[in-house]
Amino acid sequence: MALEAETKTVVSKFEYTDDDVNKGVEEFLRQMHEGLAKDGTSMSQIPTYVTGVPNGTERGLYMAVDLGGTNFRVCSINLNGDSTFHLTFTKVAIPKELMVAKTAEELFAFLAKQIELFLRTHHREHFEKHIRRRMTISSPLGFVDEEVFRLGFTFSFPVQQSGINKGTLIRWTKGFDIPDAVGKDVCALLQQEVDKLHLPVKVAALVNDTVGTLMARSYTSPGKTGAVLGAIFGTGTNGAYVEKLDNIKKPMTGEYDSSTGDMVVNTEWGSFDNQLNILPNTPWDIALDKASVNPGFQMYEKRVSGMFLGEILRLVILDLLQNKAISLFKDDNSASNDWKSTTNIAAHSSIYTQWGIDTAIMSVAAADNTPELSTLRQELESTLHIYSPSLDDAQAFKAVAGAVARRAARLAAVAIAAIVLQTGHLATTTAEDPVDIGVDGSLVEHYPYFRDMIFEALAVVDGVGGVEGAKRIRIGIAKDGSGVGAALIALVAAGMEKPATHNEYFRELRNDVQSLNLAAVPEDNEVAYSSD
Repeated sequence: MALEAETKTVVSKFEYTDDDVNKGVEEFLRQMHEGLAKDGTSMSQIPTYVTGVPNGTERGLYMAVDLGGTNFRVCSINLNGDSTFHLTFTKVAIPKELMVAKTAEELFAFLAKQIELFLRTHHREHFEKHIRRRMTISSPLGFVDEEVFRLGFTFSFPVQQSGINKGTLIRWTKGFDIPDAVGKDVCALLQQEVDKLHLPVKVAALVNDTVGTLMARSYTSPGKTGAVLGAIFGTGTNGAYVEKLDNIKKPMTGEYDSSTGDMVVNTEWGSFDNQLNILPNTPWDIALDKASVNPGFQMYEKRVSGMFLGEILRLVILDLLQNKAISLFKDDNSASNDWKSTTNIAAHSSIYTQWGIDTAIMSVAAADNTPELSTLRQELESTLHIYSPSLDDAQAFKAVAGAVARRAARLAAVAIAAIVLQTGHLATTTAEDPVDIGVDGSLVEHYPYFRDMIFEALAVVDGVGGVEGAKRIRIGIAKDGSGVGAALIALVAAGMEKPATHNEYFRELRNDVQSLNLAAVPEDNEVAYSSD
């Protein structure tokens, strides 16, 4: 009984009430407006120079590449014009020596070579046609628009973006360290190496994964209008949404198409309320932040994203283990354990190590509704090396894990609700054609009932209109923002391009080689799939 009572006390500390949700939405809106007015705020509200979203009727063959970490992916996406697409991609590991190369040229030359191999392998006929056209002067103004692959470049490192295809690298992360590239335009670095190989490819767009999620969902959305928000709820969390240009008060450098009256904004909401004006702050949140690599930053993300939820749970469990007044994962004798054994934790259990609990076990706990919680108990043994946990132990673990996840879902609803209210689309939608939200990430995909808990919180937000109002918000999975979404941004970018002049054409033509050897190459690890 002591364990049950203490568990209830802990669970209560993670309660995020309806009143808390509304206070959160109000503060989120305030910080959104602050970020639209000036730089240097908690929520950066970064203009992406993408000024429109697709509606599912777009057609064409586009390319995308994704440098997200230790792998590099090259894709081609054929948009069918009916909200479906066909995607082909290859993936290759980045050689470790190139992650710390002396020059940017070494890394980006490798990336360009992978693009060439992909084109030769998967689009050989199309590639040859491009080259033949480029070696003639029969259509000096046509080939630029018709014969060059537009490519969206998903580059998952911190950049300062100054145009739809311009962005300077701020710093490397994820094990990369090439000082020569810092401060340089990453799109230009890739284009330079592509041009050296005389490939018919133009790096048309620099892509953030949340913007890609928004674009991918807009294309595949079943509604009459595109999505208004693309959000990631996975290892990390962030969102990008469609904002009215008139609402962006801070200066924007670079060119963009103002005719739509819209601008896709990357919120960088992981840093929402770093000041802790309204975010909940339990002793375990404090301990997690203090031991993190960036204390005081990404405070919203540290309460919402999958990377941190398991660690919050681990810190709670450690505290409960050290409480001598209760018995968690320990038995005086086997009579107190329904499995007629004694519970013990292996000395090497990852529960004693920072980040030692993966959020995936929380999904197991949420999904196990069997009377004896046998699935969860087996997972505790196999994953955390907690042997013969009792039913009471498993119930306590499940309750705490559920409380941590429920708070995360309700905090996720704060961001979604604030952006829905900011866009004003609720006033013009119906249950048949609702406000569309595209989401991606392990939490929304794999954690049981996570989206249900989001909708419960949305229904209590002032301005949403209760349960009926929440029904006019549709949250759908948007897959492969770094592929399909990046290609769609390349499509948008192509529409913004200015026609090439005769002089530009002939200058490029003179720089082309007179012949190219298109020898066959071995096929890479091709994977292809279609959305239809």
